Amino acid sequence: MPKGETNMKNHTIIKFGFGLLILFLYSTDAQVKSTSTATPRFEISFPSSASKDALDGRLLLLISTNEKEEPRFQISEDLTTQQVFGVNVEGWKPGQPMVVDQSAFGYPRRSLTDVPAGEYWVQGLLHRYETFHRSDGHTVKLPMDRGEGQQWSRAPGNLYSAPQKIRIDAASSTPITITLDKIISAIEPPKDTKYVKHIKIQSERLTKFWGRPMHLGAHVLLPEGFDSHPEAHYPLVVFHGHFTADFGGFREEPPDPNLIPDYSERFKLAGYNRIQQDHAHQFYKEWTGPNFPRFIIIEIQHANPYYDDSYAVNSANLGPYGDAITYELIPEIEKRFRGIGKGWARFLYGGSTGGWEAMAVQMFYPDEYNGSWAACPDPIDFRAYTVVNIYEHENAYYADSKWKRMPRPGKRNYLGELSATVEDMNQMELALGTNSRSGGQFDIWEAVYSPVGSNGYPKPIWDKLTGKIDRSVAEYWRENYDLGYILKRDWARIGPKLEGKLHIYVGEADNYYLNNAVYLVEDFLKTTKNPNYGGVVDYEPRAEHCWNGDHTRPNALSRLRYHQFYAPKIVERILKSAPPGADVKSWRY
Repeated sequence: MPKGETNMKNHTIIKFGFGLLILFLYSTDAQVKSTSTATPRFEISFPSSASKDALDGRLLLLISTNEKEEPRFQISEDLTTQQVFGVNVEGWKPGQPMVVDQSAFGYPRRSLTDVPAGEYWVQGLLHRYETFHRSDGHTVKLPMDRGEGQQWSRAPGNLYSAPQKIRIDAASSTPITITLDKIISAIEPPKDTKYVKHIKIQSERLTKFWGRPMHLGAHVLLPEGFDSHPEAHYPLVVFHGHFTADFGGFREEPPDPNLIPDYSERFKLAGYNRIQQDHAHQFYKEWTGPNFPRFIIIEIQHANPYYDDSYAVNSANLGPYGDAITYELIPEIEKRFRGIGKGWARFLYGGSTGGWEAMAVQMFYPDEYNGSWAACPDPIDFRAYTVVNIYEHENAYYADSKWKRMPRPGKRNYLGELSATVEDMNQMELALGTNSRSGGQFDIWEAVYSPVGSNGYPKPIWDKLTGKIDRSVAEYWRENYDLGYILKRDWARIGPKLEGKLHIYVGEADNYYLNNAVYLVEDFLKTTKNPNYGGVVDYEPRAEHCWNGDHTRPNALSRLRYHQFYAPKIVERILKSAPPGADVKSWRY
């Protein structure tokens, strides 16, 4: 969790195509009210010096009231968000003006006519799409990840303009012109160190599915003594989670003494950036010290055309990522770095998206892994898809009622104060991209879990504009990705292979209501027999996203100590469950 296609044919509010253009506006006079019925109009173009080719993508327009950073970095689901409008572009040629007007879909305001008159900083950005000819016969246009982790505001090759201060006034009939004359630069890949190595392979399975070369990678953290103990072979731990530029939370150098302290609004902590560096360096000292278990830990790089990671399972829309990771990437890592290479010596943990992945991969590949620790997992039972029951509710945005119109909450703090509704979060994604192409949270769930629609994009679980749920899609989700339902349906078959392997942790004040689904799964797990699941389900009162099971530290600190918290549990699991004759000694030095 923080980071769908919608049936739009009956809604004229959205223009179709295959592009995304983004404009960002910064307001210095947001209190001025517009009384005119005229419509602001923007004309956006790019020069041949930026690209000589015709381009597809999504063009965005933002309006901001905060000048501290570029408007392209100011769109979020929170109360601090600024304004964005989006239109698709296809075959857009250099010098050709594209119009953004009242027909462009916006968030949080729906239309440019809702923008108050005033002075703004304006910025334009084109999130470029690539054409894929997939093996399932569909041709789709999507934003391929270019090393940034599916972040449209930072994706190399995207065109954008420098922010400029202008006045927006609906009473004016003069078009506002924007030129996208800048290109986001390529990202330099991380360099290997003594302890952190980087691996990248071309996946045969994914290349065949997508119809072009597709790669998987990983940041590999090697244990202390790797070079001086050539006879040792090591257990492998997969730390699932979102895209990271390098191995996260591991810092060989002491904290930067010149670091300017920041402030974490989430945790109400000053200097949280220093706290993070402190903990990263402390992990380095523990990792290289005499008592830390000698594992290989990897963070997988599986950003794709829909999101910053694949959810590590096979999917009709994303392709066979589960098989590619388990049967291609992990064996290659074990081969190169002396992994034991057996299911009993592989383990999974992660939080949020990584928590769902850790649990799902353990369930879908029960013989290939020997334990998962899932912290604050994304919804593991779709009767509580955050706060939506996709099987019984009629509408995802509003509670079922004949007389009241009660919005469903989307994001809260531990006091229950709301910053977004489910509708808000989906409207943001729709402004950033149609057909599940926003790179947002609900869109990646839809891309992973849904069948392929007739247009080649994910079939939507609900209409993005209205929230009406498609029950046929919900049934597909249940049979294929509802982890709680699958556990109950298949326990007689998979239960014996999962005994002692499932561990789930969540805060009872999770910002995205992820604790609701855990309650439902726990209800079933407590009833299991032949065998009993033999794992753990644990909660922390008032803990927000993403509590990981540590009752001894506040969430702001425990989230920085996944490796230290789970490593002893993995050793305990190995010594309890390793088969006779297994190597439980060479790596214990």
